Amino acid sequence: MRVEADHFNQMPSKRMMIIAGEASGDMHGAKLAQSLKQLGGDLFLFGIGGNAMRAEGVDLLVDARDLAVVGITEVLGKLPTIRRALGIVRKALVRIRPQLLILIDFPDFNFRVAAMAKRIGIPVLYYISPQIWAWRQGRVKTIKRLVDHMAVILPFEAPFYRKHDVPVTFVGHPLLDRIQPKSTVDSKSSMAKAPTIGLLPGSRGKEVSTLLPAMLQAAGIIRKTFPSARFMVSCADSIDADRVFGLVREQPMLADVDIVNGPVSEMFQKSHLLVAASGTVTLEAALHGIPLVIVYKVSPLSYWLGKRLIKIKHIGIVNLIIQKGLLPELIQGDASPHKIAATVVGLLKDQRQFNQIRSELLRVKNLLGGAGASNRVARLAFDLIRAKSSNDE
Repeated sequence: MRVEADHFNQMPSKRMMIIAGEASGDMHGAKLAQSLKQLGGDLFLFGIGGNAMRAEGVDLLVDARDLAVVGITEVLGKLPTIRRALGIVRKALVRIRPQLLILIDFPDFNFRVAAMAKRIGIPVLYYISPQIWAWRQGRVKTIKRLVDHMAVILPFEAPFYRKHDVPVTFVGHPLLDRIQPKSTVDSKSSMAKAPTIGLLPGSRGKEVSTLLPAMLQAAGIIRKTFPSARFMVSCADSIDADRVFGLVREQPMLADVDIVNGPVSEMFQKSHLLVAASGTVTLEAALHGIPLVIVYKVSPLSYWLGKRLIKIKHIGIVNLIIQKGLLPELIQGDASPHKIAATVVGLLKDQRQFNQIRSELLRVKNLLGGAGASNRVARLAFDLIRAKSSNDE
């Protein structure tokens, strides 16, 4: 990780830094970069992201894959890398002097960057709020001090920030910009005889190492009830594909598993049901109308700490949006092969419950605002720059 010399030569007059530290943030950052360039013309975008942001012309100082962690204790092993990344970002902020810093989720890192920007007078737009409404709510004081404006994507977040006198705009959810209607080629009869089940173990290495073995073992158990069941495994761009292939090969009963690299749209088009790590992908699946089982597992210490800090009833974002436990959540010890298998088999056998979940999922899209979130954030970004320029005159 290093800042190349050509980052500092002949900068365009319009410059923004974007920082996205995870696969979902990279995806949203890429779409935002596209919208910013459509509005801003000759615009230099740089920062931290992944392949999607790079493909949209964002000049990456650090690859987000170097920073991806899950759980409180898992951060410790990444501390030297995180410190180096912060040093690179600090140097770039001072030397390139972007007119705006756009932060996408990734709070523990991004709060540090926001503080750097604040010290040198660079305005901060925070797109996709940290889940401070779920745990460590005291962080709202940090946001109020360091962030000029919040662009939030969940309907219940805007009232939370207004209550704390933080400038906020509900921009809608960026997933609505790219959700395609689910294919209807799979009939009910095919689901009853040969269901297609997608396994999504997450976008971070630790998640995959923890969850995929249990998911694959569950798949073997499911095949005892549904011998013709088909399984697909997601391998995110941020994950070492050889690791995923190796874990699949350890399950002889699953030699015919399909491994899907990169975007999961193919899985959404073909799956009757999903087993997914808790995260943004569960909302994306819900917007496709696909019932799913949410699984979550971290180190025992991370879980112990989390249980004492988290203030919400559910971990699944869909369950939070509709304010009830619609989708099954298997957490920590419950995220075992037998529990996963039993939950999946139960849903596949109970057509009434399965259909009820699907119909409830249709409500979610209506609660998330219309398409065009990235365009709204881009306009907000330029509004903030104009406001800063007016104040400086």
